[in-house]
Amino acid sequence: MELQQLCEGIGLPEDAYQKMMKEKEALNLSEMEKQMGRLTEAKTAAEAYRQLENCLGRDEEHMKMLACQLVCVCRDYDRYKEKGISDEIYFDTMKCFTRFLGECRERTGTVVFDRGWWTYRQVSMTLFRIGELEYEMCRFRGKKAISIHIPSDADFTPEKVQESLKKAGEFLEKIYPDFADAEYFCESWLLSPRLGALMKDSSNIRKFQILFQIEEDMPQDKEYMEWVFGKMPDTPWQELPEQTSLQRKVKEMLKNGENLGAGAGILREDYRMNSGNGQE
Repeated sequence: MELQQLCEGIGLPEDAYQKMMKEKEALNLSEMEKQMGRLTEAKTAAEAYRQLENCLGRDEEHMKMLACQLVCVCRDYDRYKEKGISDEIYFDTMKCFTRFLGECRERTGTVVFDRGWWTYRQVSMTLFRIGELEYEMCRFRGKKAISIHIPSDADFTPEKVQESLKKAGEFLEKIYPDFADAEYFCESWLLSPRLGALMKDSSNIRKFQILFQIEEDMPQDKEYMEWVFGKMPDTPWQELPEQTSLQRKVKEMLKNGENLGAGAGILREDYRMNSGNGQE
């Protein structure tokens, strides 16, 4: 996979592409080969990311990091093919780079790659987008598990969620059978126990919540500030927008000294059985 071909395939914005290529041409990638090689391996990716960050030095817009990670993504293509993973999943997974650049632009008005600390998961082939949701192979409670993530551009209807879960089960059974029977869990503001009172039972969020057995409440978490309001966690409530009913309701909570928080839950066994992920 050539870098230009990859960037076209994931729809990388032209201005980001030009900035990234300028930094890439100035880099001596051979000096970072060890770190980049380790970045593509699940067991060493997190440490390699930190080492690579130090090697790159000053990188205010993180375009050097973007260049290094996208070069690694190009190398991943052959590994996808060897495992029998489709081009659709490859490009859908790697569009995270484009999505994150877009989210940063919307939030700050600038083209900055601010998610390198997250995307080494995609680079190391531990996280895949399958349909509307993302699935990360990890450990939970000391056992192999699948962490479900909800991309900001996901079609969150129950039908699409169920379709994604079904395809994920089939994917794991075929490509990563060691994880085929692993527990699915999700940690998100979407599972906040306080969110249910703000939503109608017919809402997509409520229908997503009931798929999970809530195991942990995180009342102080402020992850939702970015996803509900597009703002930083420390933004005063007076400065938050009120364009949607959810924004207005959560803003009222904050005004009253409350916090939405987050929750962690396990995908219910009966739903796993219905989602077609290999269990009968």
